[in-house]
Amino acid sequence: MDQPFSDLKNISRRHFLYESAAGLGGVALSTLLGGCFGSKAKELSMDPMFPRVPHFPGKAKSVIYLHMAGAPSQFETFDFKPELQKLHNQLCPQSLLEGKKFAFIRGTPKMLGPQASFKQYGESRAWVSEHLPHLSTVVDELSFLHAVNTDQFNHAPAQLLVHTGTPRLGRPSIGSWVTYGLGTENSNLPGFVVLTSGGKTPDAGKSVWGSGFLPSVYQGVQCRSVGEPVLYLNDPEGIDRAMKKKTIDAINQVNQEHYKEFQDPETLTRINQYELAYRMQMSVPEVMNINTEPASIHELYGTKPGKASFANNCLLARKLVEQGVRFVQLFDWGWDSHGTDEALAIDYGLRNKCREIDRPITALLLDLKQRGLLDETLVVWGGEFGRTPMQENRENKTMPFLGRDHHVEAFTMWMAGGGIKKGGSWGETDEIGYYPTKGKVSLHDVQATILNQLGFDHEKLVYQFQGRPFRLTDVEGKVIQEIVS
Repeated sequence: MDQPFSDLKNISRRHFLYESAAGLGGVALSTLLGGCFGSKAKELSMDPMFPRVPHFPGKAKSVIYLHMAGAPSQFETFDFKPELQKLHNQLCPQSLLEGKKFAFIRGTPKMLGPQASFKQYGESRAWVSEHLPHLSTVVDELSFLHAVNTDQFNHAPAQLLVHTGTPRLGRPSIGSWVTYGLGTENSNLPGFVVLTSGGKTPDAGKSVWGSGFLPSVYQGVQCRSVGEPVLYLNDPEGIDRAMKKKTIDAINQVNQEHYKEFQDPETLTRINQYELAYRMQMSVPEVMNINTEPASIHELYGTKPGKASFANNCLLARKLVEQGVRFVQLFDWGWDSHGTDEALAIDYGLRNKCREIDRPITALLLDLKQRGLLDETLVVWGGEFGRTPMQENRENKTMPFLGRDHHVEAFTMWMAGGGIKKGGSWGETDEIGYYPTKGKVSLHDVQATILNQLGFDHEKLVYQFQGRPFRLTDVEGKVIQEIVS
């Protein structure tokens, strides 16, 4: 038997398919990178986080996305509806219930008037509730979207739609798309960092900051404001830094040979992550340490070093973008105001949650501005849907506390900095805040606008997967020009 035939005989079916898939994947990747990134494709082919230029000059270099997991009520924050107060405790008209899907409402609920008073603030004369006194002082930095629409009325799929462009698992998050498109300007820190507060992760889990079908180097890195910033960041006992470096170098020599043979993009991820983890041991503890901040900054944010809090995370978000991190995602859990207990009551729990975020978000905007960072940092605030103008009830039984069910027709978000109009507003709802009457926008429109501010045509930031080009906004989305400066 001749040698070539003998070698072929010893190749298993699995080995053949692996080599074929990896080889074709390498060809596809190199073609894709060459088409999207031109002369930088060679550098990118060995370093997936190599800094890159977008399609056109963007107004923003980084994003801080503040997601209030559970969905804050627009009626007690930014959407003033005095007519709704007149209907308080009246039975809800059937026209608002027929053919609609609610998470919990059954039977005929009562209308629920706003559980907060409102005033107009700033030159923009924006309405802000009494629950957000600090934020009302910087309202002219914000641009509101009062008629955001979604088609998902349960938390997990709604959160996935907000952050991945689809209610189903498996798609990359917006932070992953941004780092895929821009790379990073600081090779010592992750390009995409996630910080959580409120005691729980979002209902959709870590998929809302996952990389989906993109190489896993682009997924979000979850950091903590208490204890080790990243789990297992420190070396085990008996391993010093020099030994760690020799170990990583040896492992990556093997990885380099493996990549040369199979051209598997995930091998590049493995190489990059080993090296990043080594560099992070020095850089992350420093940037995640808020103890070195002056007393004036702690007073501004209301931070308490050594404790996990949304305030601490806001300060960390400023420190991270200051160090070149592209996308910082803050998730704050506890906004699902159904009225099932005091913590989830519109007139108690929501007020307390507003108190937790009011001062830190205001401080974040002021701090970014005083450092000259707000113009190049896009700040986004919102939840996954809104709340109903009627009171929550289940099987015709009212809740022990006042609450509102999930509402998909219209809710409020806002953006600031990063080339967004100051003191802007787009979209209106009817007199009870049920339907959009002007300026209705989708979550894909919001995503397209975020990418636009970073310099991307959302229709051209694509990745080939399963035989077709995918993008964050799928086949929808348009830039909301009314709030872009």
